[in-house]
Amino acid sequence: MPTDHAILFRNRQEAGQALGTALLSLASVHPLVLALPRGGVPVAFEVARMLGAEMDLLFVRKIGSPGQEEYGFGAIVDGADPQIVLDDAHVRDAGISAETIGTIVDRQRAEIDRQRRLYAPDRQPVPVTGRVVIVVDDGIATGGTMRAALRAVRKNHPARLVLAVPAAPADSIATLRTECDRIVCLSQPQPFLPSVPVTGTFRR
Repeated sequence: MPTDHAILFRNRQEAGQALGTALLSLASVHPLVLALPRGGVPVAFEVARMLGAEMDLLFVRKIGSPGQEEYGFGAIVDGADPQIVLDDAHVRDAGISAETIGTIVDRQRAEIDRQRRLYAPDRQPVPVTGRVVIVVDDGIATGGTMRAALRAVRKNHPARLVLAVPAAPADSIATLRTECDRIVCLSQPQPFLPSVPVTGTFRR
């Protein structure tokens, strides 16, 4: 049993291969693999390769509170049908106007457009409606970004929504179980130390 200081996978490629093995039962349904850049891309590439699946990128940008941008009260998630996820209670309690939200959303949408041109020029997002969708990242810390991503993908009505990560803390995994139909997480080390990565740098 590895300790919390152990590197379970030598790199993201190896982590992706291990995830792909765990997800082989889904190969027959021709799933769509969505990767969260940057760390999730090499992991998702291996998953898609092993499953013979289509792959696309899923860009997520936090919507931060005015004057406290580090505190996210929502997110905008890219895709064939982009979605905005908001914490309605925080918006109401903080008195954030629709105009302010619109300004922030426009700025973050422009950043997503820039990222997509950088990572996937001349490529349109792949529709997820009716597809079995596997959302992949290289790890999860608090789970806030992933929660927004899953909720946004769910709004586009996939046939089934799967979260796949090499490692994450057990409490974060527990909070995400209601956001998808299945979670594949290869390791839930205790205690979980984001500063000691299992496959790379955990940012979310």
